[in-house]
Parts: sequence; C-alpha cells; structure tokens
Amino acid sequence: MYFDVHPVNPQPRAIAQVVEILNGGGLVAYPTDSGYALGTRLGNADGLHRIRTIRGLGPNHHFTLVCSEFAQLGQYVQMDNDVFRAVKAHTPGPYTFILKATREAPKVMLHPKKKTVGVRVPDHTTALALLREIGPLMSSSLILPGQEEPMVEGWEVLDELGGSLDAVLDSGDAGREVTTIVDLSGDEPEVTRVGAGDPSDFLE
Repeated sequence: MYFDVHPVNPQPRAIAQVVEILNGGGLVAYPTDSGYALGTRLGNADGLHRIRTIRGLGPNHHFTLVCSEFAQLGQYVQMDNDVFRAVKAHTPGPYTFILKATREAPKVMLHPKKKTVGVRVPDHTTALALLREIGPLMSSSLILPGQEEPMVEGWEVLDELGGSLDAVLDSGDAGREVTTIVDLSGDEPEVTRVGAGDPSDFLE
C-alpha cells in the first residue's frame, strides 16, 4: 500500500493505517531526515529477516532502534553520564549511536558478538508522527545492495520494492544523506561512517 501524506501535517488516518500494518507484522518503508528507512515492530524476527534479504545484509549488521524522543533511549541502551550528554546534545538529528544494549532491547536485533545496537531519533515530521503512534521501530537505512546512498523518493521505493514491502509512507521530503554513525560502546568514541551529521564533536 502507498500512503502519500502532507510533510507538515501528516494525515492521522494514513498514519493509523501504517501503524495497523506494522502491528500486524508488516514491513514498511518510511521517510526520515537521512533518506528512507525500512521499519518493523519490536521483536518481529520475520520483519528483520525481510530487511536483511532486501538489503543483502550479513549477520553482523547493526540494526537501529528508531525512537520518537531521547527519553526512550535509556530503556534500550546503556549510557554513562558523558555518553548521555553527548547523545542528548545531538538528538534529534542525523546521527546513529552504537551502544551496549540493555535487557529491554530486542535480542533478535543485537550484534551477535558485541551485544550492541544502534539508536537514533530522527528530525523528521512524518517519521516522528509514525513513531509516536507505534513506538520504537527496528530499522535499517534503505540502501540497496551495491549502493552507498539511501533511497530518497517514495515513488522509486514503491517502483523498486513494492512487491517486497507491505507499505510505503511518503511525504516527499526525505533527507538526502545517510546518518553519521558514532560507536560509543567502547572507551573512546569511534566515527564509523560520516554522513549528514557533523562528526567533529566525536573526533577530538
């Protein structure tokens, strides 16, 4: 199904329909401030398998818990005071932070060896409208095999992947660059990918 919503005031009825699809075990593509993302409900192992298949991902890929607000992150990842301040200062925004998972994080999405998980809060009206209704989503940037940049147009997502998805949510305003990934699970911050977010605060 294809849902074309207003970028400033996404229609609640359309958001509710996407939530219903997700609650039914579906996989959806939705816009963020860093391109399109694939998302599925917490704990939906089949949804994660479908994401791996679409993206051609290996077992060590870091999936991301995408949340609607900073306050939700502490339930799923461990943060000491320094990390707490650093993440809060860059949230919401085009950053993904890799952190040690808590017991509340879905085991199906954890890195198999490190027991870490990505977390982020997008700065995007439509994504936040969806997340406020459904709660955190297990997600991954919609980057097709062989590509380095995310898909950014809803009609292209529908055309390319419509048969592999249950819904495409489109507000016509997805960001053009991937997130900057910062691994904060060790003793020192490690920037593992530079994208839309300024990495300078983590390179000192």
